Amino acid sequence: MERIKIAILDMYDGYANEGMRCIKALVGQFLAQEGIVGTYDVFDVRQKNEVPDLSYDIFISSGGPGNPVPSGEPWEKPFFMLLDQIWQYNRQPHHPQKKHLMLICHSFQMACIHWEIGLVCKRRKTSFGIFPMHKTHFGLQEPIFKELPDPFYAVDSRDFQVIKTDPKQLERLGAKVLCIEKERLHVDLERAVMAVRFSREIFGTQFHPEADAEGMLRHFQKDEKREGIIKNYGEAKYNSMVDSLQDPEKIMRTETAIIPTFLRRAAEQLMNAVAVVS
Repeated sequence: MERIKIAILDMYDGYANEGMRCIKALVGQFLAQEGIVGTYDVFDVRQKNEVPDLSYDIFISSGGPGNPVPSGEPWEKPFFMLLDQIWQYNRQPHHPQKKHLMLICHSFQMACIHWEIGLVCKRRKTSFGIFPMHKTHFGLQEPIFKELPDPFYAVDSRDFQVIKTDPKQLERLGAKVLCIEKERLHVDLERAVMAVRFSREIFGTQFHPEADAEGMLRHFQKDEKREGIIKNYGEAKYNSMVDSLQDPEKIMRTETAIIPTFLRRAAEQLMNAVAVVS
């Protein structure tokens, strides 16, 4: 097949973050594999109103700060148009090579709003840490989660949440809720949706599957970052995160499973489609 073109949508609006470094590293590792030929480009969606066109094969849209509810920013309409263009393109039977899209955290929340999956609202307090993700019935069958235990662990950092999914809309789209957040028996609050398979080619998580345990550990051990976490969340939270980042069964396992599997499956579909056509 021709070179695989990957578009990375930077939704961080210029804020310093670890997410883009992690995504670019995972995409770079994927493209460096034997038998994979391709390139990637980064689009600064919120600062520069840059949105890729459909010449790309695979799209990964990052997390980011702020309220995911549309507010009339100039980049929002092109972003939502891209979501719809990918959806409509994939529905056409004369397009054997599909467009594959992964949505992370802020992008995931915006997609849930756009496709009316459920209610997106502000959390009572920020979710920040490494938490268990509990698979649903559909999640137990999800190929991207195949190598992960139930529950598996992931980095969660957000002020908003997706709750109260609409069963009729899920059925209409063919979407499936794949996992939900940790059990909180002592708290009378609905558990947030943490991952959705929107379609065969579109997948999203409210957590951060790109989180690099080794890099994040170095980041959190910087004096300024460590002091900030302890000040805002307490020393126990900081120590718990450091321990989880060093546990090979937690973040390291999630990082090596989700995005690499998404990319591999997308490439397989693209190459198989070429083989069928030729």
